Amino acid sequence: MLSLVVLGAWVLVPSLGTYLDQRQKIAAVEASVQVTEEEIAALELERERWNDPAYISTQARERLYYVKPGEVPYLVDNDLDPAALPKEQVPVSDELVERKADWMPQLLRSIAGSGLAKNAVEAPLR
Repeated sequence: MLSLVVLGAWVLVPSLGTYLDQRQKIAAVEASVQVTEEEIAALELERERWNDPAYISTQARERLYYVKPGEVPYLVDNDLDPAALPKEQVPVSDELVERKADWMPQLLRSIAGSGLAKNAVEAPLR
């Protein structure tokens, strides 16, 4: 009896694995079809919008700055919020201030950085 159970499992396990693999592939393809159908619907809606002359006129005015004859276009430059504008820079002082600094680590970083640089130029051939 045990040998029949083992034989049955040996026969059914590969086909069960194949069945589950195929179901996963079918689910992935169905999801892909759903996404494609949504994209098609969005593109059809966009195409319907472009069939409307008012939409075309609006897009030409916004994107290309087209105007109708007799209209005067006004373009506003620097219409940013004053809070978003950068603050004026503080003038540079004329005083020379010496600060204590350890120059050796800076020198070593500079040498190591120049040796590891990826934008090195080959010497011209003579």
